[in-house]
Amino acid sequence: MADLNPQHMIEEIQDNIKTGDLLKGQLVLAHIRDVDLKTRNRLIYYLTRADAEFSVPLFIYLLKHQAEVAEEMPIIRETMLSILLAYPDKLIAFLGSPTIEDKSELIRLVGELRLEEATSVLLELIAASEDDAEILNIIESLGLIGDPEAINTLTDYLYAASRELIIAAVQALGQVGTPSAMHRLAERMGTDNEIDYLILSIFSQVQDQISLEKLNDTLRSHYAHMRTFAKTELVRIGPKAVPILIENLLHDDPDLRIHTMNVLGDIGDESAVIPIRKLLSNEPKSANVRFAAYEALALLPLKKGAYTLTAGLTDPEDHVCIAAARASDRNFSSILGAGTKNLLRGPEKEARHIAKIIVNAQVDNVFLFLADDEVFVELALIYLPHTHKDIRDHYHKLLVQAGKNDFAKKITGEEEQGVRPKVVAVDDSRMILNIYKATLHELGYDPVLFEFPASAVEWLRTEKPMMVLTDLNMPEMTGIQLSEKIREKYDAKILPIIMVTTQNESQDNDAALAAGVNSILHKPFNAKSLGAAMDKILKG
Repeated sequence: MADLNPQHMIEEIQDNIKTGDLLKGQLVLAHIRDVDLKTRNRLIYYLTRADAEFSVPLFIYLLKHQAEVAEEMPIIRETMLSILLAYPDKLIAFLGSPTIEDKSELIRLVGELRLEEATSVLLELIAASEDDAEILNIIESLGLIGDPEAINTLTDYLYAASRELIIAAVQALGQVGTPSAMHRLAERMGTDNEIDYLILSIFSQVQDQISLEKLNDTLRSHYAHMRTFAKTELVRIGPKAVPILIENLLHDDPDLRIHTMNVLGDIGDESAVIPIRKLLSNEPKSANVRFAAYEALALLPLKKGAYTLTAGLTDPEDHVCIAAARASDRNFSSILGAGTKNLLRGPEKEARHIAKIIVNAQVDNVFLFLADDEVFVELALIYLPHTHKDIRDHYHKLLVQAGKNDFAKKITGEEEQGVRPKVVAVDDSRMILNIYKATLHELGYDPVLFEFPASAVEWLRTEKPMMVLTDLNMPEMTGIQLSEKIREKYDAKILPIIMVTTQNESQDNDAALAAGVNSILHKPFNAKSLGAAMDKILKG
């Protein structure tokens, strides 16, 4: 062996095969990297002809201790796999054999092959092991096998000292996927945001009743990022989540109702229409709930009863009126248009307010239907020449395209003198952004609007507005996270931030203030309340 004579090595391995001497076989293979490829192939060839009890331990030895050779010669692993695939009972026997010290390849293999018969042996191995690497390997294989017998053991590792083992156990229970496994994962939530995210993502994949219930429960979370994550996943799940979401509307929690209707609107399933309309018919006290209801109805197909949407135009809160106008426009019909006309013939103050709402809401179907109505035209012209240029231009183009040139000529406003201070508004609701556009313009500011927080961050790299107004609950980046990014460049005195939100959770409020928010304003807002909040900071 000293001169590594290839022929001597071949003869030695043949003799080892006859005598079943594994130790001497390992001594021969310890030098496999030092011989030519032809000799290597011959050595492997003779191993393939040996009994599995002899060849498999030596293949395992090569994979573990001669990794470079094994990588260069994939036939080593392929041959071992073919042997064990042909004799899975021997694979399990090898796994439990005390004569094979390093079982990492075998552990991985039973996982890859999904050998449920190996579960009991793996559980014995993990119970006896003190090696984190081996334990991790076993957990991963138990997950791949997916045998419910492993649930109790995997649950123990949800509370391990090693974070890597915790994450592996979470993923493994997700792969088991039974209601019991999901229940154990649900019990683990609440102490670690990263782990909670991982568990919620598993729930969104499994989608059994327990998983859906837990995702739904997360809409009640005190933390914005958790609520946002759950909302995104529920929307992705789609109609399957609708029945459990609809039940939320029976609860008195305004925030839960709002988040629920946000999700239902984005899912767009018509089975949500009747429950939302029923909620509105009970006249909820929270204006934010009423707004969310109309906002959702603007995204849902109303096959019947759309005429009832006009009732929202008389709501005491402008936000709600605009949401109702958008819902009316989405589901517009001549009956709905006639109902709106009737409202314009009511008390003058109310009629003027409705006309202003229609103008600011940018509801094309409603506007064009009313464009031939003298009462509406007269009322609309009170506001149109003075509203934001984008709104004027929008309606001017709309009227010209519809051949209503006389009306179009009357809405051209005078060019503004001077430069208005810029105020950034960030909200994932386009409806709210439209409200910001009209309201900030009315207050004398130039609104710069962003639906996506990341776009606002990019703009703020080179621009500095007078103030930033941001929503709290937004996908991809919450208002708190946005504020943290802004504070990396501007301090609170240089660039004030107001968090404008429906939420009033102490955790959110504390987190917002810690992130550098100057003030918190709760929706719904109007020109008076928003102006007061801004002035308090700017003049304070």
